[in-house]
Amino acid sequence: MTGHFEIEFRHSVKKDVKKIPSQFLASIIQAVEQLENDPFPAGVVKLTDTDSYYRIRVGDYRVIYEIQKNEHKIFVLYIRHRKNAYL
Repeated sequence: MTGHFEIEFRHSVKKDVKKIPSQFLASIIQAVEQLENDPFPAGVVKLTDTDSYYRIRVGDYRVIYEIQKNEHKIFVLYIRHRKNAYL
């Protein structure tokens, strides 16, 4: 499924971003922006036991997001280092 999706961020993502070193932010932002046109990029993984949660890897960081296909929306739930992403 492709097409234009609107991206929204959970409030806690702002705290997540503050913890990310600046050298990684540009690639993370670019990966999130690309979800607007392709919510299922190469390497995306559907999280088990969920209907609409997915994960993309950006270096050592994980972007966890929910897709609402009917509304063409993507909700970024959190962006965390891989060691803390699944707690």
